[in-house]
Amino acid sequence: MQLSVELTEHKLLVALHPGKGGQEVEGIPVFDTVKEAVDNTGADCSLIFVPPPFAADAVLEAVDAGIKTVICITEGIPVNDMIPVKNYIKTYHPETVLIGPNCPGSYYTHEEAKIGIMPGHIFKREKLDLFQGLER
Repeated sequence: MQLSVELTEHKLLVALHPGKGGQEVEGIPVFDTVKEAVDNTGADCSLIFVPPPFAADAVLEAVDAGIKTVICITEGIPVNDMIPVKNYIKTYHPETVLIGPNCPGSYYTHEEAKIGIMPGHIFKREKLDLFQGLER
């Protein structure tokens, strides 16, 4: 397995399947659960790449482990699987932000962090003079 790391000051955490904990991939620790990873590293962001039938549970595991930003790349998740997840987050973890599902991730700036599957070379830092969007 080859791992592409495009981070500066941020920690990268790899959590694979249960039973893989204690191993390392290119020097990055692997944990059995998100809770174990949070407890050992202080991680506060989770990037989810699981098949659609497991995505809702993966998001809930991250949220219950104390992750504040959950980014779900997975596409093809049935809407009816995600409605209870969104309601659970809104009710029990309103401080948590869920980005996705079916998104490429989140990009701060090249100097800060790229979390997801976007190619880093197409982004650059710019001054944003005006931003108009929808309110919550």
